[in-house]
Amino acid sequence: MATMYQRIVDMEALGQRFITRLTPMMGASLGAFYVKRGQGEHTTFVKLASFAGNGEEAGRVEFKPGEGLIGQCILEKRSQIINHVPDDFKLVTTGLGEAKPKSIFITPVIFEDEVIAVIELGSLEPFTEQQQTLLSRVVETLGITINSVQGRMEIERLLKESQAQTEELQAQSEELQAQSEEMQAQSEELQTQAEELRMINEQLEERNRDTEEKSKELQRVKVSLEAQAEELKLSSKYKSEFLANMSHELRTPLNSILILSEMLSDQTETGLSSEQQEFARVINTSGQDLLSLINDILDLSKVEVGKLDVVFEETNLSELPDSLVRNFEHVAAKKGLDFTVKKDKNVPDIFFTDQQRFQQILKNLLSNAIKFTEKGSVSVHIKLAEEEKVAQFINTSGANNWVEIKVTDTGIGIPKEKQEQIFESFQQVNGATMRKYGGTGLGLSICREFAKLLGGWVIVDSEEGRGSEFTLFIPSLPQGVNSENNTAAQIEEVAAGTAVPSAETNVEIQININDEDDKIIEDTNTTNLFKNKKVLVVDDDHRNIYALKYALEREGMEILTAENGMECLEILKNGYSIDAILMDIMMPEMDGYETMRRIRSEGIYEELPIIALTAKAMKGDREKCLKAGASDYVSKPLKMDQLLSVLRVWLTN
Repeated sequence: MATMYQRIVDMEALGQRFITRLTPMMGASLGAFYVKRGQGEHTTFVKLASFAGNGEEAGRVEFKPGEGLIGQCILEKRSQIINHVPDDFKLVTTGLGEAKPKSIFITPVIFEDEVIAVIELGSLEPFTEQQQTLLSRVVETLGITINSVQGRMEIERLLKESQAQTEELQAQSEELQAQSEEMQAQSEELQTQAEELRMINEQLEERNRDTEEKSKELQRVKVSLEAQAEELKLSSKYKSEFLANMSHELRTPLNSILILSEMLSDQTETGLSSEQQEFARVINTSGQDLLSLINDILDLSKVEVGKLDVVFEETNLSELPDSLVRNFEHVAAKKGLDFTVKKDKNVPDIFFTDQQRFQQILKNLLSNAIKFTEKGSVSVHIKLAEEEKVAQFINTSGANNWVEIKVTDTGIGIPKEKQEQIFESFQQVNGATMRKYGGTGLGLSICREFAKLLGGWVIVDSEEGRGSEFTLFIPSLPQGVNSENNTAAQIEEVAAGTAVPSAETNVEIQININDEDDKIIEDTNTTNLFKNKKVLVVDDDHRNIYALKYALEREGMEILTAENGMECLEILKNGYSIDAILMDIMMPEMDGYETMRRIRSEGIYEELPIIALTAKAMKGDREKCLKAGASDYVSKPLKMDQLLSVLRVWLTN
């Protein structure tokens, strides 16, 4: 086989020689060799040679990728052996008679990750592992040979074409030369008279050329700028749609996971063992972590395209130390760490910034500090920043004053060469850190991006093995950031739903709960309120319907379900007495907006509570839902406490 390819200069000879040699070596009785023709949607594989047909050549004349098993092998780029051959398969013919092959071997020939040929062999006996190995080794070099032969054929074609063009150009050149000599004789007679006119024309032509060139250059620049602007606009639109769709597609399955796992972990109403309830709590916690990760990625994407809205408002810094101690002291105590918060007296109590983003930055920094500290302490120091110091990192104009917040820990520290890398998305100090401590590498990236949105900056000073000190510089901006840097107010935002701790934290933030007596009274009142209330759940996702139906029935409600707007209208038309409707927005046939508009158009349903539920939470969707007729709006994944609270309000009214 190694010497078979020598002195072959066309594909037909290569194909015939290859299939003629290979088929007997493989112990096969039938063989066909196909080669690729065309590109893209016009790609076909044409039979170039065959072995041992029955009066006609073996194999199909041509086929496209994906047609039949041989076409599927091309798409999958892998070999396939068929040992159960259909009865109507082509027979192996000899002088004594005909026989059906027992095994078919189809293998693609790949060159530079592209299938350029296919070999199909039929044998009266199953192919052995030795034969399979032989064929796989043969096709490894066959692709190079095919490419080489095709290259030589193309060179020969171009050479012949070039020679023909050269001869044609030579003939034209001789003809032009004769014409040139004739015109030269005529030109000499007019040369003296035309010399002065020629000089004038040359000057005018030079000026015209300069003008035209400048005009063309300006036009090219204009067209290029317009094209780039359109591409940016389209890219921004696609990214917005992608973020919205991802928000919907990822949150929808999480909705049923969180609701059902929360109910399963309820110790008072389920018949599960403590171990099974713990399993349910782990599922619920994992779902919350996944939701946090989704929110982090969406937030980071929104920052990148300038679509994260920031609202500058009064923030009370006097309450900040108590808030940090309340949320993080018990977490630090679990790891045996000292946790302190210090605030200088000269720090103003009233500060203008986006409170949600500001708290998210501090939450991420503190969660990282606690997570990466095994022993020692974590401390926070809040003080006024010196403007000259801040000016080293960022423009300080327009701020009333600056606050500097230092988060210091005695943890593992960060090498000098890694201290800028950790602020990039999905980056940690090394792979071992990620495996040991977990996280996605998004927390610090979000911190710096949020700080930039608020007009501030985050820096780090650390020594490996001795701990780290992260410093947040944040300005007080009553008027917000400069409009040139804040375009978010003019464009849509993919909402992150209810605020959730970042996935980078992996720290449980505990919330104070009511006393047991209050909880029992509240549960009793809620059960009495919901008992025998009829609620219509309209959702095209069976998982959400199942979770909501089960959860609401446990509260004593009677549940009807509809999978789209048409079914919802049909149920109302049949005269069912409905106390409230839970309406999904994105549904087939008729979406939630149109369904709510039609319900409200019926006079008898003007006061019927309709609560819009959606996982595609875009900025402005709440107003759109209310305008369409919704009484209230809740984004998915749902929290049952939140949903029951909303239902309690509307069923009471």
